[in-house]
Amino acid sequence: MEMYRIPVGRVVETIINFLVENFAFATRGFAALTSTGIEWIVSALMYPPPIVVILIFTGLAWFLSKSWKIGLFTLLGLLLIWNMQLWGPTMSTLALILVSTLIAVGIGIPIGIAAALSDIAYKIITPILDVMQTMPAFVYLIPAIPFFGLGAVGAIFSTVVFSVPPCIRLTCLGIKQVPKELIEAADAFGSSKWQKLFKVQLPIAKTTILAGINQTIMLALSMVVIAAMIGARGLGGEVWRAIQRLEMGRGFEAGIGIVIVAIILDRVMQAYGGKGQQQTQQE
Repeated sequence: MEMYRIPVGRVVETIINFLVENFAFATRGFAALTSTGIEWIVSALMYPPPIVVILIFTGLAWFLSKSWKIGLFTLLGLLLIWNMQLWGPTMSTLALILVSTLIAVGIGIPIGIAAALSDIAYKIITPILDVMQTMPAFVYLIPAIPFFGLGAVGAIFSTVVFSVPPCIRLTCLGIKQVPKELIEAADAFGSSKWQKLFKVQLPIAKTTILAGINQTIMLALSMVVIAAMIGARGLGGEVWRAIQRLEMGRGFEAGIGIVIVAIILDRVMQAYGGKGQQQTQQE
């Protein structure tokens, strides 16, 4: 006797086809807007000479981190990327990460706040995040193709879905960890829910939220190679092209470029988050 098979895959496929057929106008609008934004960012980064952009990034890294070591590493790392003739792919990768992170943060922080302030929302959101974080990253490429097609926009969609859970979780955690004494003091002074949120809870949770944003950036960067499978350009595209052509040296160079970008972003965000924590403690 043949065992009955639950048609999970067929149900999912039916839902995706329904959404594609009925909400294609929304996805096309999002794709056009996002694609235009990426092109503008890449054009802005590629317009000045690379040495000028390198000096600007070095200055920003030093200003945000207040560390000459991070500034020096940024300078030397970007000079190495330029020397390896990977400047264009690196700028494309930065544009992809920037847009993906902005979208993920714009989605993640409000959802994290809702999960922290509402037990019902927390119970609904938590299992969804568990599924999102345990699902293999390659699976997110499947709905990206019918919704947005091949290219950078589909890569951004899959990257956002893959990288948004830490932002939600750590935003929720940061707000829940605010001392009850401070909440009671705010209530005693007659603060409204919004005043407590923006003047007490979010400022105190700033360090934890920044840690979530840092994790989101790192996950977005780890997705660039996988996203290259559906046509995303950048350093991930260079790695994927090197794999297809068995160009081991070129693939290794692109991998070094990804590592350099990851270290710069991680160290700057960690230093900036630590500085914010010191300011909060002083206040």
